[in-house]
Amino acid sequence: MKKVVIALSGGVDSSVSAYLLKKKGYEVIGIFMYNWSNNNCMWEDIRDAMLISNKLKIPFYVLDLRKEYRKGVINYMYEGYKKGITPNPDIICNEKIKFGVFLKKALKLKVDYIATGHYVRKKEINKEKKYCILSGKDEIKDQSYFLCRLNQYQLSKSLFPLGNMTKKEVRELAIKLKFYNAYKKDSQGLCFVGKIKLIKFLQKKIKQKIGDIYYIYSKKKKNIKNIKNENEYENIYNYKIIGKHYGNYYFTIGQRKHLNIKGYKYPLFLFYKNKNRNILYVCKKNHKELYKKFIFIKKNTIHWIRKKYILNLIKKKKGKIKVMCKIRYNQKMEKASLLFNNLGVLVKFDKNQFAVTPGQFIVWYINKELIGSGII
Repeated sequence: MKKVVIALSGGVDSSVSAYLLKKKGYEVIGIFMYNWSNNNCMWEDIRDAMLISNKLKIPFYVLDLRKEYRKGVINYMYEGYKKGITPNPDIICNEKIKFGVFLKKALKLKVDYIATGHYVRKKEINKEKKYCILSGKDEIKDQSYFLCRLNQYQLSKSLFPLGNMTKKEVRELAIKLKFYNAYKKDSQGLCFVGKIKLIKFLQKKIKQKIGDIYYIYSKKKKNIKNIKNENEYENIYNYKIIGKHYGNYYFTIGQRKHLNIKGYKYPLFLFYKNKNRNILYVCKKNHKELYKKFIFIKKNTIHWIRKKYILNLIKKKKGKIKVMCKIRYNQKMEKASLLFNNLGVLVKFDKNQFAVTPGQFIVWYINKELIGSGII
């Protein structure tokens, strides 16, 4: 009988995953990852994970990973925001913590696999003796985006029991099994930390710095020559200062709420952050500065799930391949072309993309297979 450690979060997804694994004949061990001590919901989650383990009659443990989580995820967040970008802690958490430290510690229990409640499918490519990640059956709930940095070793040791189920089916099964958490809402907010106010979280490490908010609204009639910095938008557009902010670190491209702008009947969106001058630039949603059709991804940020397969495909297609992609989790797939050179990848979208955000991950798919990712 093969052994598997299930990462029990106290939620319905990991609970049903544990049940399905046991039903398939695995010897299952439940472990709760204790990653953050200032989470008011944590004790409730531990309780729910313990109750599920008791109901399924599987061993249950709490693993203290606070030190590793702070080093690998929290510090990554702070450093990213200090640089003026918008990091994605959930992706890094999966790469470094859940399928990194947690996997390593779980294997010391002499188990064969770890398992999670992600809505993704894993498939073995027999000819290559490699694994690939496919988007989950539930297109709305699909979480393959968050696993875009996993490597072949991590995949070889991982199971995803919910890949061929929808969220509705999972919830119905939990109700049928009379799980204590069958109606529990999905967790929101930062991975393992819970729902928090990001600004208050960042203010613990990043000091406030008051700056101006510039609203650009129309292009200047006369041509401006010798512009030293093309990002000084006030040299290109008519503008006015419409408010103050308390540090451009705290804001992200495309943001509309909490900009402290009053007196406008129409919404204004953040499209650029000038870190050196501490200025936020905003515009109407239909303004061209909010949209991009091309972005360049540096080579050192690119990760391929099946590297040999992709390199052969790139060679076969003479340096250009067509993909579906996402620049954020909660968006539909977008068509794009990838053009390769020795410095990285130029992504050419079929349609202009709203609020392309530096620091976030762009994720690429071919026929529902997650092939790789890069940092914007």
